[in-house]
Amino acid sequence: MTSLKQAVLATTALLFAQGGLAQANELRDTALETFDPVPATVPAQVDNPITPEKIELGKALFFDPRVSASGVFSCNSCHNLATGGDDNLETSIGHGWQKGPRNAPTALNAVFNGAQFWDGRAEDLKAQAKGPVQAGVEMANTPANVTQMLNSMPQYVEWFEASFPGEDDPVTFDNFAKAIEAFEATLITPAPFDAWLNGDDAALGEAEQAGLKLFMDKGCASCHNGVNVGGHDYYPFGLVEKPGADVLPEGDKGRFAVTETADDEYVFRAAPLRNIALTAPYFHSGKVWDLKTAVQIMAESQLGEEMTDGETDQIVAFLNSLTGKMPEIVYPVLPAETADTPRPSGDVLVEDGNKKDLSDQ
Repeated sequence: MTSLKQAVLATTALLFAQGGLAQANELRDTALETFDPVPATVPAQVDNPITPEKIELGKALFFDPRVSASGVFSCNSCHNLATGGDDNLETSIGHGWQKGPRNAPTALNAVFNGAQFWDGRAEDLKAQAKGPVQAGVEMANTPANVTQMLNSMPQYVEWFEASFPGEDDPVTFDNFAKAIEAFEATLITPAPFDAWLNGDDAALGEAEQAGLKLFMDKGCASCHNGVNVGGHDYYPFGLVEKPGADVLPEGDKGRFAVTETADDEYVFRAAPLRNIALTAPYFHSGKVWDLKTAVQIMAESQLGEEMTDGETDQIVAFLNSLTGKMPEIVYPVLPAETADTPRPSGDVLVEDGNKKDLSDQ
């Protein structure tokens, strides 16, 4: 091969490479107008300075089943950090083995959500931490009983004093919630998508980039955007065509229960999509177990699009790039109970519609 021919081929290859790089950079520039990478540091929280002591206290509280009236359920029961931050059930099981009404959202990256719960009824992680503790179908406890339990254990009292220095009475239900918020703020999972947004061209392959482009071009990103790829705005489920009652139960009217506004019937917070490949089943009803099926349902109900198998596969490939590096959590050794620690309340088992008291069994 002549040197001239070699030079022409080399120049052609370089031009092709530059063209591909230009396309990748153009896609990244467009993506950065819609998405934000996970920050490198723990996000600050309103009226709740985050300290190492508070994080460790919050971790202990997150894993402590004695926060529940029965002594059975902890935060980790429904938001299991070993299984994607949720419980991988259609709807969670709580006090008396009751089934809750909605699928448990992941606790991972929840700090980036605009509000918490499917209907956004909690403005932040502090408010969210208080809800399940007092819900009869979840932990069925009271703030007074929680603080009595915590005050009964000297180790917990010391941890609260270290976490909230200078306070006359640091062991409060508000501080309980603040500590859990501090811990949950650390549960962030940087993913290949973040590396790619930050300039690593090799972090996403061709299929993932094609899926990202489709995700934006088809309109998915109009609801699922920002740092958590969703989680901050509310939309009707069935914007174009309502899915069947098997996916969208008629009895759950979503945000309407919070606002009592007719326009909010069947309106829900757009699900955050980080680690979505780990958190089946999907939707607030938890009725769909396959991610590809979930994508197709969303395309039809929200966009009026009937995606091909190839298009759906590409979008799923992109969604897989949102699976991030899990935080390393060392299971905490919890404070020992004392004679003053409240005993678990009599649990209730529901059998064939009849409640059975288990307090003496």
